[in-house]
Amino acid sequence: MALDQVGTVPWTIKGELILNCNCTVFCPCVVSLGKHPPTEGHCQAWAGVRIDEGQYGDEDLSGLNVGLFLEIPGNMGRGNWKAAAFIDDRASEAAYEGLVNIFSGAARGTTGLFGLLVSEFLGAEREEVVFETEGNERRLMVGKKIQGAVVPVEGKGGEDIVVTNTEYWMGPDITVATATKGKVRAFGRVWDFDGRSAEICQIDWKGPR
Repeated sequence: MALDQVGTVPWTIKGELILNCNCTVFCPCVVSLGKHPPTEGHCQAWAGVRIDEGQYGDEDLSGLNVGLFLEIPGNMGRGNWKAAAFIDDRASEAAYEGLVNIFSGAARGTTGLFGLLVSEFLGAEREEVVFETEGNERRLMVGKKIQGAVVPVEGKGGEDIVVTNTEYWMGPDITVATATKGKVRAFGRVWDFDGRSAEICQIDWKGPR
């Protein structure tokens, strides 16, 4: 695809996102929209996206998974992020290219803020990306680089605790979760966020506007 077309191609992604970070309690970025620093002063996180329905131009993205690696030095809204994407090795060449454009922010739209906030895109790699759901546990496995699992925090009556009607970029309704496993071995980093903050979000993203 010609470079001058990137950012003009219509795209959509519907599915689910899970995220686990190093915050000791529920991530303050959801409500403060990045104005409050992470609980540890900096953010290290992995995320997984399960695409139930998706298109990039004429290319079907449905059924593919994506893993994300994020490192943010302070307040989320101040930028200077480092990020990387792990793209499902089942993706066609066109789907791979589309997903790299979406998750680098180049495709604009919902994820366009990555283009503003990420100062160093560490790159995209093809990898086996497995996103599984068993009961209320969601699991993400990205080769040997990410081994993660999250479960909702149980609220009154056994129901999920959901922060609703937010302006958070991922989506308005964020299910409060915790990680039962959160191991990352990538880009020279070794992280272990078992028991730390996690989020589950139903996503409905689109671009370029």
